[in-house]
Amino acid sequence: MGISSFIDLCKPKIVLLLTITALVGMLLTVEFYSNVLSSLASLLGFALLAASSAALNQIFDRESDKNMERTKKRPLATGELTLFQALSFTAMLLFIGSSLLLYFSNLLTLFITTLGFIFYSLIYTIYLKWATPQNIVIGGLSGALPPLIGWTAVTNEISLLPLILVLVIFLWTPPHFWPLAIDRLEEYKKEGVPMMPIAKGVTRTKKEMVVYAFLLLGASLAPFFYGLTGYFYLFSTTALNIYFIYLCIAYLGDEKNELSMKIFNFSVKYMFLFFLATYIDFLLMLYV
Repeated sequence: MGISSFIDLCKPKIVLLLTITALVGMLLTVEFYSNVLSSLASLLGFALLAASSAALNQIFDRESDKNMERTKKRPLATGELTLFQALSFTAMLLFIGSSLLLYFSNLLTLFITTLGFIFYSLIYTIYLKWATPQNIVIGGLSGALPPLIGWTAVTNEISLLPLILVLVIFLWTPPHFWPLAIDRLEEYKKEGVPMMPIAKGVTRTKKEMVVYAFLLLGASLAPFFYGLTGYFYLFSTTALNIYFIYLCIAYLGDEKNELSMKIFNFSVKYMFLFFLATYIDFLLMLYV
């Protein structure tokens, strides 16, 4: 047991992505720049809550994780951490994260973050994941909330732009995760997880990925047509989405599913590039 085991318990790559999207939600507000330290303390609180949610997910999935190649090296699955150690660490993260959010931000932010925590850690992990092939679609809502959380942490209000960003992440989640599910199809079958490729078939899943990719394009363009973003955002996000759509359409004819991990890996880059473009556009509109 070491510090790395506790870090791995928190799914650091996922938490990093969630924290970055929450940070962008903050950076897109004018108020952030006059209250930087308080905002960053709120962001730390959110990150700790996201980490506790990820840890709780591993606690509930500790037995099934032992049987899947992708998850069998997780600290609870290998025995690097005991259940008591994991629960204690998760409780500490939950307490400190909630305290930071409550003290440095506001009740609205803590309420939205808590809803996301409950939805992912309990409703998705315990029920939705095992109950419906739409598990990723519905469960993706919790992972889509960070831009709104970052925004409300600074402004204490809900606005159109962060809501659209939530929609973008929500629509991005299925074509992001389903290629991985197709790549690990036999593992999910073995564990009895009713992922879309298992319940509805790989072909149907690929067709729905194309639909979501086009819906993602529409949602991504919405901020520009509402006058919330500028031309840099328009051109950047259009290019990202066209390539994403191209990959999803090419996937339809990929009988050996050789594009699975290429699409999955690009989708991760997509999210980083999308929010980077959004922030650069904000700076251009503000200072140019």
